[in-house]
Amino acid sequence: MALSGIDLNLLVALDALLTECNVTRAAERTLVGQPAMSASLARLRKHFDDPLLVREGRKLVPTPLAESLAAPVREAIVAIEAVLGSRAGFDPATDQRSFTIVASDYVTLVLLRPLFARLGVEAPGIGVNVVPLQPDFTDQLRRGQVDLLIIPTALVRREEFPHVRLFSDRFVLAADRDNSDVGERVTAEEFARLPYLSYRVGPLQALGESELEEVGIERRIEVRTQSFVITPFLLTGTRLVSLVHERLAARVAEQARLRLLEPPVPLRPIVEAMYWNPRHTQDPAHSWLRSCITEIADDL
Repeated sequence: MALSGIDLNLLVALDALLTECNVTRAAERTLVGQPAMSASLARLRKHFDDPLLVREGRKLVPTPLAESLAAPVREAIVAIEAVLGSRAGFDPATDQRSFTIVASDYVTLVLLRPLFARLGVEAPGIGVNVVPLQPDFTDQLRRGQVDLLIIPTALVRREEFPHVRLFSDRFVLAADRDNSDVGERVTAEEFARLPYLSYRVGPLQALGESELEEVGIERRIEVRTQSFVITPFLLTGTRLVSLVHERLAARVAEQARLRLLEPPVPLRPIVEAMYWNPRHTQDPAHSWLRSCITEIADDL
């Protein structure tokens, strides 16, 4: 088939649709409107003579043909990006590009929020799509489905991808400032009796909680959530306690009316690092974005 008759932008749309299995999220991922993505899906269905995505309950699921296309489409996108990205330079003021970053809401607030402000001034054509951690996050990076992975070093084999350390943090124990069950310090025995708010990010338990389990300190879990950022605000006006990142806690302690204490036992620091696929190491735009994030981390 002659490529002259094919709109290669449809490859980008197909990749986003097969990754997200959602028209709205696919449109957000590629920085187009939902009507445009719906039109692309219609053209793709006509081209392949297959529905590609079919409704099952309240969600869209890929057809067998769509599942077979996912890997070769991603490989084609990566190859095209490698060719087009081989130009000599990158001008953030005029060039357009979209990046997908895997990061927790904690990292998004503490590290990436300043990045968004900087991009608005220096690089108005650069779009960023922040997505939560999924069970296959390393495979996503390896396949080129995401551009950057920002995650604690304890969760990734360091030799697997190029990476740079960004910043470190530690856990503190947080409680409502009027919680009469919490004194100036909390022993392991007292901690085990307090009602605890637990959280995990995607498939992973919070590192601090995993460490407590390693040393045999029990938690009386009464509430569970999947958000780092909302956790401090859920403590307000309750008898709950929770481990919270100190950088996050310092930002919201006054607003959430929190008291911050040392954990019941010393916990290892958390070191956040940025990982990328080696194919992108020499990409000028990718390198520029990494340098922006590194500079912001240095300012922390």
